[in-house]
Amino acid sequence: MTALQTHIHEDPQAANLRREQARTLAQEPMKPGLLAKLLFRSMDMIYGREGSLSKFRVLEVIARVPYMAWEHVGYVAITHTHSTPTFARDIHSSVQQNRSQQDNELFHLLILEELLQRRGKRQGFFRFRVIPQIFAWSYYHISWLLFVLHPRMSYSLNAQFEDHAEHEYMQYVVDHPELDDEPWESAFRDEYGDFASVGDMLRQIGVDERHHKEESLESMSTARFGSRL
Repeated sequence: MTALQTHIHEDPQAANLRREQARTLAQEPMKPGLLAKLLFRSMDMIYGREGSLSKFRVLEVIARVPYMAWEHVGYVAITHTHSTPTFARDIHSSVQQNRSQQDNELFHLLILEELLQRRGKRQGFFRFRVIPQIFAWSYYHISWLLFVLHPRMSYSLNAQFEDHAEHEYMQYVVDHPELDDEPWESAFRDEYGDFASVGDMLRQIGVDERHHKEESLESMSTARFGSRL
């Protein structure tokens, strides 16, 4: 056992993250609907079925866009409901939650980009820059349209995406135990958190994705911006 592994074994934070990893992997992934299945299969065809840091970076480019779409719809709704200040404030609370989720996904993206650059990982411009933007553009408009027409479907699609990401991250750390021997150094420690290893940092991202999934599932139980719409 290495010194870092000994530290991880004694670190309550690391122990908790390992429990969360086990919890994720003990649960069956959500059954994806048609749209989610099409997205997952397209990504597998282009980036491979197995998880990788490069593939996760693409996931994070896409992951932010539903929250951006919902935020956009929320601000439009506030424009039309400001004559009812209490209701407009409720909508703004939903917008703030979407912004928080979006910011969390942004840090995932920045952290993964930083990690790939430090490893000198080469990423083709078209495959890893252009295609992810096409995915993100398409996913944004699908999420926006579903949210306008049938909010529960938009939340459901996002829950399926986040569940998929949660399982991908947790399985990747299992498949790459060497990540627990790699200290995590990052310019984003103050904003995101301090973790003993790259493995623990990726586990935390997996936990974040679970929280986003749970928030989307909870939002499915109410109409858009609450029961008053």
